[in-house]
Amino acid sequence: MILAKTFATKFTRQLFIISLLANAQAGAAQLDVSKFNDTEVQMLDQSKPDSNGKTFVAGTILNAPVSKVCATLQAYEDYPSFMPNTTRAKAARQPDESALVDFTLNLPLGKVKKYRLKMIPKAGPGTCYLSWKLQPWEGLKQEETIADTAGYWDLSTLAGNPNKTIVKYQVFTDPGPVPMGLGWIVDSMSKDSIPKMMDALRNKLR
Repeated sequence: MILAKTFATKFTRQLFIISLLANAQAGAAQLDVSKFNDTEVQMLDQSKPDSNGKTFVAGTILNAPVSKVCATLQAYEDYPSFMPNTTRAKAARQPDESALVDFTLNLPLGKVKKYRLKMIPKAGPGTCYLSWKLQPWEGLKQEETIADTAGYWDLSTLAGNPNKTIVKYQVFTDPGPVPMGLGWIVDSMSKDSIPKMMDALRNKLR
């Protein structure tokens, strides 16, 4: 009975994540690509009222070719240089070209979170797609990690300009139990950090 309940819970959570990703991709499609520019970030809140987490989609244009942006995003150990709150990233490359990356976040009020992601890259002519999903990290207590996260980077060459990249970004983050009055921490891990991340990445690629 316990095993059956555990399996059902995991299966339900997987369906939930698949649904979130599908909805986020639909949201990304609703972003007006014609209005993307290389100084601002478009954002949409795709969060569900009954969800503990937050889902955001964002888009912009970066002044660098897809190959350079893609390589930068796959230099996982260098994420602290442009990813807000990230103080450490340790990557273990896998034979299938994916990577298991252990992240450490330093959040306001001395909060520290650790989590492990599986990063899965797919590249083609003038395109790059990098998705991620949470992986088990044995030994971490609930308060030391997050409940869930998933998302992707979707890169493509700007028509007529191979030196510019259209960026579509999606992230779902569920930090887990949040103490009363500290709900803003959820936004600091997603909504507030996305424009800062894009600006830092924009500067890094100059």
